Amino acid sequence: MQYFQKEIETMSKADKRALQSERLVKMVKYVYENQKPYRAKMDAIKLKPSDIKSIDDIYKLPYTVKQDLRDAYPFGMMARPRKDLVRLHASSATTGKLTVAGYTQNDIDVWGDCAARSLVMAGADKDSVIHVAYGYGLFTGGLGMHYGGEHLGAVVVPASAGNTQKQIQLISDFGADIICCTPSYIIYLTEEIERLGLKIGTDIKLKGGVFGAEAWSEGMRADIERRLGIRACDIYGLSEIAGPGVACDCQFKTGMHFQDDHFYPEIVDVNTLEPLPMGESGELVITTLTKEGMPLIRYRTRDIASLNDDPCPCGRTSVKLNKITGRSDDMLIIRGVNVFPSQIESVLLKDENITPNYHINVDRVNNLDTMEIVVELSPNVKVDEVAHVEEIRKKLAANMASALSVSAKITLVTPGTVARSEGKAKRITDNRKL
Repeated sequence: MQYFQKEIETMSKADKRALQSERLVKMVKYVYENQKPYRAKMDAIKLKPSDIKSIDDIYKLPYTVKQDLRDAYPFGMMARPRKDLVRLHASSATTGKLTVAGYTQNDIDVWGDCAARSLVMAGADKDSVIHVAYGYGLFTGGLGMHYGGEHLGAVVVPASAGNTQKQIQLISDFGADIICCTPSYIIYLTEEIERLGLKIGTDIKLKGGVFGAEAWSEGMRADIERRLGIRACDIYGLSEIAGPGVACDCQFKTGMHFQDDHFYPEIVDVNTLEPLPMGESGELVITTLTKEGMPLIRYRTRDIASLNDDPCPCGRTSVKLNKITGRSDDMLIIRGVNVFPSQIESVLLKDENITPNYHINVDRVNNLDTMEIVVELSPNVKVDEVAHVEEIRKKLAANMASALSVSAKITLVTPGTVARSEGKAKRITDNRKL
């Protein structure tokens, strides 16, 4: 079995627990002394760093939320002076202000190591050519996988997003064996590869990929693996914590191996915020155990997921993050029913008569929420066979209503109709907010 840092990745659970405890105790003291907003939170509940003696005490610590970062914009959450920072990343925010994260050189190195571990899970090694088609810039995707590839000692192609024809040419000419991009973009690339008549295994030599930054289903993964003949790995990260590489799954798909020597995960109840036991679904909360520039303690990610600690055949012993099922803050509420786009996608991908290309339109008519799902028919379906198309539509509408507990209008369109994205797909238009 191939590893990047075997001594860490296969560490016994007892040794890992001891390491997490040691690092948490140091981190709480460091944050209390260097990050004013969080010190104020601890002082408000009369909690001192000396009260935290092991990882078992983590529940005593107050949460950090995205609003804390917005309130401290731009540098109020930094625990080191600006002269010690080497990188600023940021993500968009509803307030118009960016959510900023600062990195020291050590933070970048740790992130690179974690990204390298992820690439190895996808089948990469020092002889790989890694094609990075995530966007570069304030978004963490491109640079995260770029540095992961370099830490591994591989050749990195910094293609960034866009210019699809050039991307395919580079993948073919340079003989890339690993690709990194969003799930929706690899689907788009695959469509173009097939349209151009390129042969998998000869013209395109990809053997693995790490795909993240947006929700995707097991059905989409199976479709990507079948059409490209690759190992498709799910990767997780967020700019506030460390970008892609916080967790990634291996060939056995038992869940995304959390790099829990650097990032400690918890699952809490969305309503009560009480910690939940292993296996139960709730909001993912992350504590950085080694980050220097902008450490975060019990950061509420708003991602809905669960953890599992079942043994993995790969030999890695870290706790595993099951696939993200939605978000607690951007889920759709349709006539009182909570609906996640990933639920819709899982239904769509079970029907061979349609493609994974879809868009959700939400509106309010006469004070009643409406939801339309626009989805492309498969190229194999003859659109002029009206009765057959209507049969597909009715079956899909029934399956959707059963899965979501709410009805939706299904609109079937011809292949190529739904707008493609060369980055993170925009799946929803919610006109109720306009």
